[in-house]
Formats: sequence, C-alpha cells, structure tokens
Amino acid sequence: MKKVIIEKYNEFEISKRGITSWPIWEKEVSEFDWYYDTQEQCLFLEGEVVIKTKDEDFKIKKGDFVIFNKGLRCTWNVIKPVKKHYKFG
Repeated sequence: MKKVIIEKYNEFEISKRGITSWPIWEKEVSEFDWYYDTQEQCLFLEGEVVIKTKDEDFKIKKGDFVIFNKGLRCTWNVIKPVKKHYKFG
C-alpha cells in the first residue's frame, strides 16, 4: 500500500465527503519530522509542502487531497504556509 496518496477532488466530491466541516490546521514555513500512528486525510486550502520519505518525495500544494497512511515516517518541509482541512482515522 502506498504511504502517501495525492488526488484532486471537484467541488461535488468535497461537498459529498463533508470535507469543509473538518477542522483546519495551519503551519508556518518550517521543517519537522512526523510519524502517522493513524491515517490522516486532508485537503490543502493554501500552501506548498514537500513530504520526504525514505523511498520518495511528494510535492503537495493548494487543491490537493492527500491521504497519509498509518505507519508513515516522514519529514515535512513547509515551503509556503499551509492551511488544510484534516481528519484522522
């Protein structure tokens, strides 16, 4: 199973999934290590990030819907300040 999945959702799909009712997380330009002990789904409203894993890097930007699967170890490199809706589990 891929550890990071990046998709594009249209407004209908975003509405159908109730994504706009999820909490919002914001982060300034920074770099930090992270471990996912549960799955996270999120929709990036603003910003740009490079997620570095031992196998590959993923560039994420505004409009991307991302699934970070349980067990992922990575480094977040926040290039432009991030604002995203998120849901764990």
